[in-house]
Amino acid sequence: MQDQILDFGADMLHRSTRKRVVIVDDSRSIRRWLRMVFEEDPRLVVVGEAGCALTARQVIKDTDPNVVTLDIEMPGMNGLEFLKKLMALRPMPVVMISGTTKRNSNAAITALTSGAVDCILKPTSAPDATTHRDICRRVFAAACSTIHVDLAPARPSSAHVAQPSDQQMPLILIGASTGGVAALEHMLAALHTAGPPVVIVQHMPGPFLVSFSNRLNKTLLQDVAVAQEGEALQAGQVRLAPAQGQHTEIRRHDGRWSCALVSRDPGSEHCPSVGVLFSSAQKHSPDIIAVILTGLGRDGADGLLQLHQGGAQTIGQDEKSCVVYGMPRAAFEMGAVRQQLPLDKIGDGINHAVRRHAGAQNGQIIQ
Repeated sequence: MQDQILDFGADMLHRSTRKRVVIVDDSRSIRRWLRMVFEEDPRLVVVGEAGCALTARQVIKDTDPNVVTLDIEMPGMNGLEFLKKLMALRPMPVVMISGTTKRNSNAAITALTSGAVDCILKPTSAPDATTHRDICRRVFAAACSTIHVDLAPARPSSAHVAQPSDQQMPLILIGASTGGVAALEHMLAALHTAGPPVVIVQHMPGPFLVSFSNRLNKTLLQDVAVAQEGEALQAGQVRLAPAQGQHTEIRRHDGRWSCALVSRDPGSEHCPSVGVLFSSAQKHSPDIIAVILTGLGRDGADGLLQLHQGGAQTIGQDEKSCVVYGMPRAAFEMGAVRQQLPLDKIGDGINHAVRRHAGAQNGQIIQ
């Protein structure tokens, strides 16, 4: 039977303590592989699977899962169409399963802005144990996440912003992971379009990053692109750290900001790393506005603390508005966050921090 509901009968203890997963994919081999991966993790239990959207609706209704893994490319109703219907009728954590084609990458980014928690690449070769653990970690995090599907579109700030010289211009640094795609799209839209340059580390595979950058460049009024080695940063720019096995760091020469791409640090869990980005700007802390958004883990917490201690203005997303309150929690609990704000207030918080920096440059105190 291609599509099935797995009945665990009397094993209700496992069903009540482990996160229930439904796998939706038209490929029997992918379903079999995902089930094998999830069965290796004691925190997860597969309670159902489906090979098409029509069957998936009934399986989800019958099993009441904590998380659904959903293929993007399926016959009939594709995964993106099914996701939008699911979020409208029965919002729940969804992890998209995507191929590496440009079409799939574009669809994955649309899914992440439409309510999906995360997106995992289908393997192109035999995955190892590390890959299996990472998939389970992300699916479990998704099962524990908070779904937000009602964000109103943000509007760019119309408040006057002073145009500082290059030597006086602050820099905005942002780190995000799980849930960050939708959060960034919403938050960046609220920033002043002629404001200081923004550099972002968003954890995601390279194919998705290019699609995300292109989407932001079309939807925002700012100039959005992937950061380049040695690129000078100017007002109105947004740059995303590339996912090419290199970290993105900040340099400053004669008062002008630029990006540097450096070889991966073997000790870094993530590449690019939010922590590496933040730490690279530590000696310029008074001119830094640093933000840490929703995400799994603690990447960026130590670097944000260094910036905070050096005089940077630091902002963390609050628990209620996070999809996964991991990175912001780690930073907040170690005292690295000056302001903790809901997502829909972070854009305004950054704009105010920019005005406060301009006031300090002119000897004024802006509360």
